[in-house]
Amino acid sequence: MILYPSVPKRYLLLIAALAWTTATIILLYKAVVFIDLHEKYIVIYLILSLVGGLLFYRLLFSKIAAKHIKRLTGFENRRYCIFSFFSLRSYLLMIVMISLGVLLRKSNLLSSGHLSLLYLMMGVPLLLSALRFYHAGITGFKRN
Repeated sequence: MILYPSVPKRYLLLIAALAWTTATIILLYKAVVFIDLHEKYIVIYLILSLVGGLLFYRLLFSKIAAKHIKRLTGFENRRYCIFSFFSLRSYLLMIVMISLGVLLRKSNLLSSGHLSLLYLMMGVPLLLSALRFYHAGITGFKRN
């Protein structure tokens, strides 16, 4: 017997939102843990990280989220594998991004203070994308 965990398509949007929220929490937690509050230009760095995160969302993540939402809402009304909220290409991209993050942290190329700002910059677009998935999932419930 093969286990095939499946859910109705409308739940895939909320599962995607939870996945993006989990990644956001991990990155923002690391940002808080590694931040150097004694850094001379911390306010400027925080502002640059937030602006960079917003730009990253606008230029890349908003398009990725929109593409996934369009793909998921285009599914027929039946049950789908619980892991199909991402395409294979997106899973590969996620693996590459996580690997690069680990490599960057382990390589000591950046101080922990600078890493925290990078984590913050990546957490912002992930959070905004998660909110977009929640919105699509909730409005999808109202329509169904």
